[in-house]
Amino acid sequence: MTISLSREELEKYTSKQLNFFFPDNHPVQLSDFSAEVDLALQRLEYCFKHCSLKHYFDGSDVKFNHLYSDHYVMYLWFLANTIWKQKQATDVCNKLYYLNKALHGLDCMYNTALPDIFLLFHCSGTMLGKATYSDFFVALQGCTVGSHKGIYPVMGKGVSLTAHSALIGDCRIGHNVSISAYTSIFGTNIPDSSIVFRNDQGATVIRAAEKSYAQTFFNVQII
Repeated sequence: MTISLSREELEKYTSKQLNFFFPDNHPVQLSDFSAEVDLALQRLEYCFKHCSLKHYFDGSDVKFNHLYSDHYVMYLWFLANTIWKQKQATDVCNKLYYLNKALHGLDCMYNTALPDIFLLFHCSGTMLGKATYSDFFVALQGCTVGSHKGIYPVMGKGVSLTAHSALIGDCRIGHNVSISAYTSIFGTNIPDSSIVFRNDQGATVIRAAEKSYAQTFFNVQII
Protein backbone atom coordinates (compact mmCIF):
# COMPACT_ATOMS: atom_id res chain seq x y z
CA MET A 1 0.00 0.00 0.00
CA THR A 2 1.25 3.45 -0.90
CA ILE A 3 0.74 5.91 1.98
CA SER A 4 1.05 9.68 1.60
CA LEU A 5 3.09 9.84 4.82
CA SER A 6 5.74 7.50 6.10
CA ARG A 7 4.61 5.00 8.70
CA GLU A 8 6.33 7.00 11.49
CA GLU A 9 4.98 10.33 10.17
CA LEU A 10 1.44 8.94 10.18
CA GLU A 11 1.72 7.88 13.83
CA LYS A 12 3.04 11.31 14.80
CA TYR A 13 0.44 13.13 12.68
CA THR A 14 -2.54 11.39 14.30
CA SER A 15 -0.97 11.67 17.77
CA LYS A 16 -0.58 15.43 17.31
CA GLN A 17 -4.22 15.73 16.23
CA LEU A 18 -5.41 13.80 19.27
CA ASN A 19 -3.36 15.87 21.68
CA PHE A 20 -4.38 19.16 20.05
CA PHE A 21 -8.09 18.37 20.24
CA PHE A 22 -7.88 16.79 23.69
CA PRO A 23 -5.19 18.63 25.72
CA ASP A 24 -5.75 16.76 28.96
CA ASN A 25 -3.14 15.28 31.28
CA HIS A 26 -3.11 12.00 29.35
CA PRO A 27 -1.34 12.64 26.04
CA VAL A 28 -1.52 9.93 23.41
CA GLN A 29 1.56 8.59 21.65
CA LEU A 30 0.49 6.13 19.00
CA SER A 31 4.03 4.77 18.99
CA ASP A 32 2.79 2.91 22.10
CA PHE A 33 0.30 1.16 19.80
CA SER A 34 2.56 0.41 16.83
CA ALA A 35 1.30 -3.14 16.41
CA GLU A 36 -2.29 -1.89 16.37
CA VAL A 37 -1.44 0.83 13.83
CA ASP A 38 0.11 -1.84 11.59
CA LEU A 39 -2.95 -4.06 11.92
CA ALA A 40 -5.30 -1.14 11.22
CA LEU A 41 -3.35 -0.33 8.05
CA GLN A 42 -3.53 -3.97 6.99
CA ARG A 43 -7.30 -3.95 7.49
CA LEU A 44 -7.58 -0.68 5.55
CA GLU A 45 -5.51 -2.11 2.70
CA TYR A 46 -7.67 -5.24 2.54
CA CYS A 47 -10.82 -3.09 2.44
CA PHE A 48 -9.55 -0.66 -0.21
CA LYS A 49 -8.24 -3.50 -2.40
CA HIS A 50 -11.86 -4.39 -3.16
CA CYS A 51 -12.69 -0.85 -4.30
CA SER A 52 -13.08 -0.04 -8.00
CA LEU A 53 -12.18 3.65 -7.58
CA LYS A 54 -8.67 4.33 -8.89
CA HIS A 55 -7.74 6.65 -6.03
CA TYR A 56 -8.33 3.71 -3.67
CA PHE A 57 -6.94 0.86 -5.78
CA ASP A 58 -5.44 1.23 -9.25
CA GLY A 59 -5.42 -2.48 -10.02
CA SER A 60 -1.96 -3.09 -8.64
CA ASP A 61 -1.49 -0.81 -5.62
CA VAL A 62 -3.75 0.40 -2.81
CA LYS A 63 -3.64 4.15 -2.13
CA PHE A 64 -4.07 5.84 1.26
CA ASN A 65 -3.87 9.63 1.36
CA HIS A 66 -4.16 11.17 4.82
CA LEU A 67 -5.41 14.43 3.23
CA TYR A 68 -8.29 12.70 1.44
CA SER A 69 -11.00 12.77 4.06
CA ASP A 70 -12.89 9.72 2.77
CA HIS A 71 -9.67 7.73 3.28
CA TYR A 72 -8.79 9.21 6.64
CA VAL A 73 -12.23 8.77 8.17
CA MET A 74 -11.98 5.04 7.55
CA TYR A 75 -8.41 4.84 8.83
CA LEU A 76 -9.43 6.48 12.11
CA TRP A 77 -12.33 4.07 12.53
CA PHE A 78 -10.19 1.01 11.78
CA LEU A 79 -7.53 2.30 14.16
CA ALA A 80 -9.98 2.87 17.03
CA ASN A 81 -11.66 -0.49 16.44
CA THR A 82 -8.32 -2.29 16.29
CA ILE A 83 -6.99 -0.71 19.49
CA TRP A 84 -10.27 -1.57 21.22
CA LYS A 85 -10.12 -5.20 20.07
CA GLN A 86 -6.44 -5.70 20.87
CA LYS A 87 -5.85 -3.55 23.95
CA GLN A 88 -9.25 -2.35 25.26
CA ALA A 89 -7.59 1.07 25.71
CA THR A 90 -10.91 2.87 25.96
CA ASP A 91 -9.46 6.32 26.71
CA VAL A 92 -7.51 6.29 23.45
CA CYS A 93 -10.45 4.76 21.56
CA ASN A 94 -12.82 7.42 22.90
CA LYS A 95 -10.45 10.13 21.68
CA LEU A 96 -10.17 8.55 18.23
CA TYR A 97 -13.95 8.24 18.02
CA TYR A 98 -14.35 11.87 19.09
CA LEU A 99 -11.65 13.02 16.65
CA ASN A 100 -13.43 11.27 13.80
CA LYS A 101 -16.67 12.92 14.82
CA ALA A 102 -15.01 16.37 15.01
CA LEU A 103 -13.13 16.08 11.71
CA HIS A 104 -15.64 14.20 9.59
CA GLY A 105 -19.01 14.31 11.33
CA LEU A 106 -19.08 10.51 11.61
CA ASP A 107 -20.82 9.08 14.68
CA CYS A 108 -19.82 5.43 14.80
CA MET A 109 -18.47 3.90 17.98
CA TYR A 110 -15.28 1.87 17.84
CA ASN A 111 -17.09 -1.22 19.13
CA THR A 112 -19.67 -1.17 16.34
CA ALA A 113 -19.27 -4.31 14.22
CA LEU A 114 -18.70 -2.76 10.81
CA PRO A 115 -17.67 -5.36 8.21
CA ASP A 116 -14.21 -5.96 6.75
CA ILE A 117 -15.18 -4.35 3.44
CA PHE A 118 -17.17 -1.11 3.41
CA LEU A 119 -16.95 2.47 2.16
CA LEU A 120 -17.98 5.82 3.62
CA PHE A 121 -18.36 8.86 1.37
CA HIS A 122 -18.90 12.53 2.30
CA CYS A 123 -20.02 11.21 5.65
CA SER A 124 -20.85 14.44 7.52
CA GLY A 125 -23.82 13.79 9.77
CA THR A 126 -23.77 10.02 9.35
CA MET A 127 -24.65 7.93 12.42
CA LEU A 128 -24.05 4.18 12.26
CA GLY A 129 -25.45 2.33 15.26
CA LYS A 130 -24.77 -1.21 16.43
CA ALA A 131 -26.70 -3.01 13.75
CA THR A 132 -25.66 -6.19 11.95
CA TYR A 133 -23.61 -5.17 8.90
CA SER A 134 -22.26 -7.27 6.06
CA ASP A 135 -19.47 -6.78 3.54
CA PHE A 136 -19.75 -4.22 0.71
CA PHE A 137 -21.76 -1.82 2.85
CA VAL A 138 -21.79 1.77 1.55
CA ALA A 139 -23.01 4.90 3.36
CA LEU A 140 -23.10 8.49 2.19
CA GLN A 141 -23.69 11.74 4.05
CA GLY A 142 -26.46 12.24 6.57
CA CYS A 143 -27.35 8.55 6.93
CA THR A 144 -28.74 6.97 10.07
CA VAL A 145 -28.76 3.35 11.23
CA GLY A 146 -30.51 3.13 14.57
CA SER A 147 -32.56 1.03 16.95
CA HIS A 148 -36.18 1.01 18.07
CA LYS A 149 -36.90 -0.54 21.46
CA GLY A 150 -33.37 -1.89 21.48
CA ILE A 151 -33.65 -3.72 18.16
CA TYR A 152 -31.33 -2.82 15.26
CA PRO A 153 -31.52 -3.62 11.54
CA VAL A 154 -29.86 -6.70 10.06
CA MET A 155 -28.24 -6.13 6.65
CA GLY A 156 -27.11 -8.49 3.91
CA LYS A 157 -24.19 -7.92 1.58
CA GLY A 158 -24.08 -4.92 -0.74
CA VAL A 159 -26.48 -2.63 1.14
CA SER A 160 -26.09 1.04 0.27
CA LEU A 161 -27.51 4.07 2.07
CA THR A 162 -27.47 7.18 -0.08
CA ALA A 163 -27.73 10.75 1.18
CA HIS A 164 -29.98 11.33 4.21
CA SER A 165 -31.51 7.86 4.18
CA ALA A 166 -32.21 5.80 7.29
CA LEU A 167 -32.68 2.26 8.57
CA ILE A 168 -34.40 2.09 11.95
CA GLY A 169 -35.52 -0.76 14.16
CA ASP A 170 -36.48 -4.35 13.48
CA CYS A 171 -35.90 -4.68 9.75
CA ARG A 172 -34.06 -7.26 7.69
CA ILE A 173 -32.45 -5.83 4.59
CA GLY A 174 -31.53 -8.32 1.88
CA HIS A 175 -28.44 -8.54 -0.26
CA ASN A 176 -27.82 -5.85 -2.90
CA VAL A 177 -30.42 -3.43 -1.59
CA SER A 178 -30.11 0.27 -2.47
CA ILE A 179 -31.83 2.84 -0.26
CA SER A 180 -32.35 6.08 -2.19
CA ALA A 181 -31.82 9.60 -0.90
CA TYR A 182 -34.20 10.87 1.81
CA THR A 183 -35.79 7.44 2.15
CA SER A 184 -36.42 5.97 5.60
CA ILE A 185 -37.05 2.31 6.38
CA PHE A 186 -38.67 1.67 9.76
CA GLY A 187 -39.39 -1.86 10.92
CA THR A 188 -39.80 -3.14 7.36
CA ASN A 189 -38.12 -6.09 5.65
CA ILE A 190 -36.67 -5.51 2.18
CA PRO A 191 -36.04 -8.43 -0.23
CA ASP A 192 -32.78 -9.07 -2.07
CA SER A 193 -31.89 -7.02 -5.16
CA SER A 194 -34.24 -4.14 -4.47
CA ILE A 195 -34.17 -0.38 -4.72
CA VAL A 196 -36.23 1.60 -2.21
CA PHE A 197 -37.22 5.20 -2.89
CA ARG A 198 -39.82 7.85 -2.17
CA ASN A 199 -42.10 8.71 -5.08
CA ASP A 200 -43.50 12.15 -5.88
CA GLN A 201 -46.33 11.63 -3.40
CA GLY A 202 -43.91 10.79 -0.60
CA ALA A 203 -44.81 7.10 -0.50
CA THR A 204 -42.10 4.48 -0.09
CA VAL A 205 -41.71 2.26 -3.16
CA ILE A 206 -39.81 -1.04 -3.34
CA ARG A 207 -38.78 -2.26 -6.78
CA ALA A 208 -36.56 -5.03 -8.12
CA ALA A 209 -33.18 -3.83 -9.38
CA GLU A 210 -30.76 -5.65 -11.68
CA LYS A 211 -27.69 -3.98 -10.19
CA SER A 212 -27.14 -2.49 -6.76
CA TYR A 213 -25.70 0.97 -6.20
CA ALA A 214 -23.02 -0.56 -3.97
CA GLN A 215 -21.76 -2.76 -6.81
CA THR A 216 -20.54 0.33 -8.70
CA PHE A 217 -17.86 0.88 -6.02
CA PHE A 218 -16.40 -2.64 -5.83
CA ASN A 219 -14.25 -4.63 -8.23
CA VAL A 220 -15.65 -8.04 -7.28
CA GLN A 221 -19.14 -9.46 -7.64
CA ILE A 222 -20.94 -8.86 -4.35
CA ILE A 223 -23.13 -11.94 -4.47
